[in-house]
Amino acid sequence: MRFQRIAMERFKCYDDADLTLDPGVTVIHGLNGSGKSSLLEACFFALYGSKAIDENLEDVVTIGADDCTVELRFAHAGGEYHLTRRVRNTGERATTAKCVLETPDDTFEGVRAVRRRVTELLRMDSEAFVNCAYVRQGEVNKLINASASDRQDMLDDLLQLGKLEEYRERASDARVGVKRVRDGKRDVLSNLDDQIAAKEEQGLHERLNALETELSETTAEIERIEDQRETAVETLEQSTAVLEEHEERREQLADLQGDIEELEGEIRETEAERDRIKERISALKTEREELGEELAETLAETALEEPDPDAVEARLDELEASAEDLRSRIETRKVEAQKHSSEADSRQSEAEELESRAESKREEATELESALEDARETVAERRAKLDDIDERIETLEARFADGDVAREDAPAHRDSVAEELDEARQRVTELETKLASERESLREAEALLDEGKCPECGQDVADSPHVDSIEDDRGRVAELETELDAARERVGTLEARLERAESLADTADTLDSLEDDRANVVRLIEEKASGLEADEERIETLRESATAFDTEAEAKRAAASEAEERAAEARSTIGECNQEHQTVKQSIERLERVAALFDDIDDCDSDIEQLREKRSQRAVMNEQRRERLAEKRERKAELAAKVDEDRIAEARDEKSRATAYIEQADAKLDDLREERDETQSAIGGVRNEIEELEGLRERREQLADTVSKLDALYDESEQLQEMYGTLRADLRQRNVETLERMLNETFSLVYQNDSYSHIELDGEYRLTVYQKDGDPLEPEQLSGGERALFNLSLRCAIYRLLAEGIEGAAPMPPLILDEPTVFLDSGHVTQLLDLVAYMRDEVGVAQILVVSHDEELVGAADDLVRVEKNATSNRSHVSRVERIEETVAELAD
Repeated sequence: MRFQRIAMERFKCYDDADLTLDPGVTVIHGLNGSGKSSLLEACFFALYGSKAIDENLEDVVTIGADDCTVELRFAHAGGEYHLTRRVRNTGERATTAKCVLETPDDTFEGVRAVRRRVTELLRMDSEAFVNCAYVRQGEVNKLINASASDRQDMLDDLLQLGKLEEYRERASDARVGVKRVRDGKRDVLSNLDDQIAAKEEQGLHERLNALETELSETTAEIERIEDQRETAVETLEQSTAVLEEHEERREQLADLQGDIEELEGEIRETEAERDRIKERISALKTEREELGEELAETLAETALEEPDPDAVEARLDELEASAEDLRSRIETRKVEAQKHSSEADSRQSEAEELESRAESKREEATELESALEDARETVAERRAKLDDIDERIETLEARFADGDVAREDAPAHRDSVAEELDEARQRVTELETKLASERESLREAEALLDEGKCPECGQDVADSPHVDSIEDDRGRVAELETELDAARERVGTLEARLERAESLADTADTLDSLEDDRANVVRLIEEKASGLEADEERIETLRESATAFDTEAEAKRAAASEAEERAAEARSTIGECNQEHQTVKQSIERLERVAALFDDIDDCDSDIEQLREKRSQRAVMNEQRRERLAEKRERKAELAAKVDEDRIAEARDEKSRATAYIEQADAKLDDLREERDETQSAIGGVRNEIEELEGLRERREQLADTVSKLDALYDESEQLQEMYGTLRADLRQRNVETLERMLNETFSLVYQNDSYSHIELDGEYRLTVYQKDGDPLEPEQLSGGERALFNLSLRCAIYRLLAEGIEGAAPMPPLILDEPTVFLDSGHVTQLLDLVAYMRDEVGVAQILVVSHDEELVGAADDLVRVEKNATSNRSHVSRVERIEETVAELAD
């Protein structure tokens, strides 16, 4: 596996970063606290998400941002992969908003799916990744300080030996489960044997033969009685038919009698209706005579020469035309009156509006006179303010007259001093870190020296060639302290310069602001002065307009009076027309009554004629009904002659006897059928028990075969459990031997000292270091630098073991070293460089990532990446160094 590119937005101290990672050794260099380790954490976080960080998920989002995004592209086993994670931090807690892994074959979405797929690809989870390929800052001694059992669990998980133990436990669980099932099956088999024996003792076949004989006899008796019952049913049907025919004739006689009575009633009702029609005709004749008398009286009031309907209609048309003409004249006068009244109101309103506008003009002129006086006072005040601003500008410009910085150069001068101060402070931080490391190494060396041990190899002082090196360490500490004091003094000087530069920059900003204020005041004075004369002219114009409005209002009021007089004249004419219209309306009403009386008389004549026709029709209907009545009386007599009472009595006797026999036969048949059903049920029960016996015998045969197979399966699972345990022990021993060999090879490479003979790793993963004289040492007894080299050797040996495998190579992630020189002096750093070169060139590690602030590691880089942090924004950025040789030379100088 090889990282190809890491890109991030708003991740921890990075706003935006995009870095391409090539094969070989890549050194990520920068000062402490500049954000180097955050680059590696971004790669680790992209692979494993929240499992890869020690803090909360919201801590990966840049302070003040709502979300962050990390994209990692990597190559693995011949394919290219693209992994994207986005964290949203806008609610109560941070959540993963997007998690997508694009592979050559498929796309995986979701935190769990991606983490599961990454673990399958690399064959290690986040913890195994840290234990194998990622030596994190501050964890250089993790494997040394771990107990033997913890170290065994770590290495077993990395080498997948934990799977064998898991399989062994599964085989054990399977063996126990098979035994439990087998014992249960044996109990069931014993129970089946008992059931089969009990059923064989019941004599089921003899019971079945006896029951089948009894069923045959009962069935013959049922058939005999059913034949006799069928004969009785035929007799019952014949007698019933005779009785039904007799009943049908009786119903026909009853129906005829009803029809006769109904026809007699209809004849009587129709005759009564003819009498009522006759009375109605007489009443209509009387009503016609009364209408004729009322018509004669009404005609006398109309003065018509010819009292007929046509003359009435013609006179009505004349009166309607006269009434319409009067209504038209009334409407015309109403419109005129409304028009003149509206005109009077309009002229009155216009007069009031003009008077109001005149008053408004006078008030506006008064207000303008007051505002004009205020404007003259404002101009005087702003001229005084302009003098004050000129005086302040002159005072501030005097500060630049005696200095060595021009006004326009003040901001650039401040930024230049601030940049020098940032560089000086970074130098102080770097010296403090280096001095702390040297002091720590010196304290450990002095402690060993006080115990009579060599500060480098731990041997007795008398036998050690390295005792004098402690004086060199003290000299380096003194030089660093002197250099640190000088750096701090330079910081103080630059801080004073920065304070003066910031004061000058503020003065320049104040001058710019005052000059803007002066320009604004001058512009306002000019605007106010130019508006004074226009206001005076406006006041005179307003007063002239008010006088004109008053004159026009008087004219409007005179026009309103004239319009009101014309409206009163039109209303008088409307009253005269209304009186004449009322007279015409009364004449119309009398003539309309005459026309209505003519219509009523015609209606009476028509109704009398219709009633006479209806009375004649009712007489014809009664003649037809009398004919039908005679026919029905004749049919009734014929049916009464056909009734035979003796035959009816005989049919009733036969029906009674047949019904009684059928009831007795049904009762007997019910008993016999119940007996037959019980016998059949008993036969079914016996047959079921015989089938159950056969089923039990078949189940016993199958169960016996299952128990035999379970016995064989129990033996196989027991053998499988023993096989997994033996295989795990064998593989662990082979891994221990290989890892011990690789550890000795690596440690002998990085530790160029003859103090130790070899390192031993036993089957329980206990580590022991042997001196040349054969005395054993625990790894914890080594010096700080030796422990660091020992741990790095162990990590590299584990990496080699996993990469090379026991029986073939396996793809591995990049080897990542985060600040590996923390506990190393300059001599051991050189040995670390040899280890890195060995892993790249001899072991063949495709990609090694080293994060360090140590300048000595820069020379080992195939690619150099520099990380810097902006002191003002506290944000980090990365850049690739193209000319590594020149950078190494600059660092050496």
